[in-house]
Amino acid sequence: MRQEHFDISGMTCSACSRRVHQAAAALDGVREANVNLLKNRLTVSFDERAVSANDVAAAVEKAGYGAALRNGQARAIAAPTEDPAIAELRAMKVRLGLSFLFTVPLFYLAMGHMAGLPLPGFFLGAQNAAAFAFTQLLLTVPVVAVNFKYYRVGFKTLFAGAPNMDSLIALGSGAAVVFSVYTVYKMLFALGAPAGGDHLAIAYHYAESLYFESAAMILTLITLGKFFEARAKGKTSEALTKLMNLAPKTATVRRAGREEEIPLEEVRVGDALVVKAGAGAPVDGVIIEGAGFLDESALTGESLPVEKKAGDAVTGATINTAGHFVMRAERVGDDTTLAQIIKLVDEATSSQAPIARLADRISGVFVPVVIAVALGAAAAWLALGHDLEFALTIGISVLVISCPCALGLATPTAIMVGTGRGAVFGILLKSAQAIETAQSVDTVVLDKTGTVTEGRPAVTEIVPAEGLSEAELLAAAYSLEKLSEHPLGKAIVAEAEKRGLAARPVEDFAQIPGQGLAGSLDGRRILAGNARIFSEAAAGQAWLEQGEALADEGRTVLYFTRDNEPLGLIAVADPIKKTSRQAVAELRALGLDVVMLTGDNRRTAEAVRRRLGLERALAEVLPQDKEREIRALQSAGRRVAMVGDGVNDAPALARAEVGLALGAGTDIAIESADIVLMKSDPLDVAAAIQLSRAVMRNIRQNLFWAFFYNVVGIPVAAGVFYGLWGLTLSPMLAAAAMSLSSVSVVSNALRLRSFAPRRLTADENIDEPAAGTCAANSSVSNTSAIERKHIMKKNIHIEGMNCGHCTASVDKALRALAGVGEVAVDLGTKAATVEAGAGVTDDALRKAVTDLGFSVTGID
Repeated sequence: MRQEHFDISGMTCSACSRRVHQAAAALDGVREANVNLLKNRLTVSFDERAVSANDVAAAVEKAGYGAALRNGQARAIAAPTEDPAIAELRAMKVRLGLSFLFTVPLFYLAMGHMAGLPLPGFFLGAQNAAAFAFTQLLLTVPVVAVNFKYYRVGFKTLFAGAPNMDSLIALGSGAAVVFSVYTVYKMLFALGAPAGGDHLAIAYHYAESLYFESAAMILTLITLGKFFEARAKGKTSEALTKLMNLAPKTATVRRAGREEEIPLEEVRVGDALVVKAGAGAPVDGVIIEGAGFLDESALTGESLPVEKKAGDAVTGATINTAGHFVMRAERVGDDTTLAQIIKLVDEATSSQAPIARLADRISGVFVPVVIAVALGAAAAWLALGHDLEFALTIGISVLVISCPCALGLATPTAIMVGTGRGAVFGILLKSAQAIETAQSVDTVVLDKTGTVTEGRPAVTEIVPAEGLSEAELLAAAYSLEKLSEHPLGKAIVAEAEKRGLAARPVEDFAQIPGQGLAGSLDGRRILAGNARIFSEAAAGQAWLEQGEALADEGRTVLYFTRDNEPLGLIAVADPIKKTSRQAVAELRALGLDVVMLTGDNRRTAEAVRRRLGLERALAEVLPQDKEREIRALQSAGRRVAMVGDGVNDAPALARAEVGLALGAGTDIAIESADIVLMKSDPLDVAAAIQLSRAVMRNIRQNLFWAFFYNVVGIPVAAGVFYGLWGLTLSPMLAAAAMSLSSVSVVSNALRLRSFAPRRLTADENIDEPAAGTCAANSSVSNTSAIERKHIMKKNIHIEGMNCGHCTASVDKALRALAGVGEVAVDLGTKAATVEAGAGVTDDALRKAVTDLGFSVTGID
């Protein structure tokens, strides 16, 4: 199966897009065809064994439109020579200027005397009727010439049996011109009549019955509306354009010990690229030397720069705000994260939402019906005894006021702005269908590991025996666990190394099946493992009760003894993300049921459920059974959104009505999902649903006004209310109203550019957890359950901080300490305020700061 993109010329309304779709979809071998009126693009998926791209282009051209294969559309970061929309807007501006140049004097000449405005004497009086009429004709010809596109496209599609908006304009203005030329000839015949009689009066009457100004004004006002519409449509793709402009156009590469600047397109995998302060990372890669603070806000929405050092991954188009490093290029061209993001956004804006099919079905018969109504109305008024001029005015007004263009723009404009706005917040909507489906879900299923939790075990509590410090207990545990490959042991090793502790040699190391580890440290026997090792330890029962309290909160507790005496305990858990509890609260505030899905045991799942404020959690679900659980919810009548990040989440993501994958997740999860959350923040689940609801609300508003406009406008133009109130529309007012309808639809869609996710305030529906539980977003969630009432607040006075990067690094270092909860670093006062458990010493705080190169002048 092959997919190609075509630039389509000649489309002006939803009838056009429907005709192009039908032409492409009718070919044997075409599996799917999507037409985007806003972008004038056709996307076709087809079996190249049965049909070729040239066949598709030929079918579209046969339908009356131009089709050009779009080469390299996915090459997102290669700068185009010129945006076609900009070139079209520039040409339209010229057309508009020339149109007004001739239409204004024409309108003054034809209508000015009715308003009492002065006219040159050679245009006044019956004897000058010929000069009056021919001047109008001469002023009309340039306006028709510069806007001849309406006639060329309109009559071409009309004769092809697929009339569109241009057909209505061509018929309406063309009828006015033809009738006026016919009237000019009648005037000439009157002037050529034998002297005597009232031939001059008849000629003057004909001169007063011309419609040249109506034809010119129709074309000019329609072009004015198209100009405003094109300008507004250009703003709908601003977010995508900004993404395209993120990547630097050149890269500094180090080759044979020399640095040289090369075009971005010449960067190859494995190249060593130099990134200086203030420069952007050209492609995706890994730092091999140096360090820097990278601003990733354009891709993830994260406002604070992220510190990166040797071995860390770097994403292309992120800005190095401070530092200097060399990176190895690993993904270049279309494989970079930025190129993939642009591709996703571009594909989403090119897809069609199911709601748009209603407009397509209507537009398929709209123009022929309007032509029939215009002819019928004109004929009816003639039959009722009105003159040809009145009937012609009615017919032209009906043709001109009808607007399938507004119907065609209602959906794609909102989709374009919405997907672009989502990209700004790190929410990538992969299709228009995902937007429409996401707004209707009623249940959100959250995978636990990696979605609501960090996805990696970490030490959460260290409780030493009396007379021991945290550091002493952790050092003993580190020495023993360093010899083990157990994941929980690795969490202890990581914590000890983060604190700068040293491992001591262990003798007689052994693993005890079903219990844990054993070894001799400094001649004393150390045991580490589960509760069984305390069964024979003195005073072991008290420690077991403390361990049970921690286990009830979802911790896995490791017990330690020395010579059969309790040494202490260390609790390890997969920490809950700081925003998870608020995310659950926001989803519930949106009226959604939230369910957690996990393979963990029921005790851990219950603890996490309580801490998140959830009503329901499904525990001990095997990876292969996640998709079955989603099916069970759907069979109960639920519309489900699944949020996950792992390989084992992919089937569930695909099964759900909407799948949301975290950007930090696996490639297969991202591929299976409909929406990608680049920041991997559970709060963005609620933001994505809010955005989808805002987009769909905007689409419904657009469709309502497009339908309402036609339902009201066409009867008024047809003279339905003429008998009651004498109400009709002149062709000029009809043209202005038609232009206004399209502009109003696009302008309404542009309101989505101000969309921002609504966040709950601290006192708004974020309930405190039940008694005996720990809030997931509690500022002291990693302090001991036993010592939680002994929280201390300390102020650290720091010298050497000079910018936001300094405060960010201090904040990160202090939060990394076990037992530290809330941290606030103030650059103005050169101080950091820390809330911490009693086990956090001043020395540990001081070391965390001084290791960064700053000085601590005091702690109080």
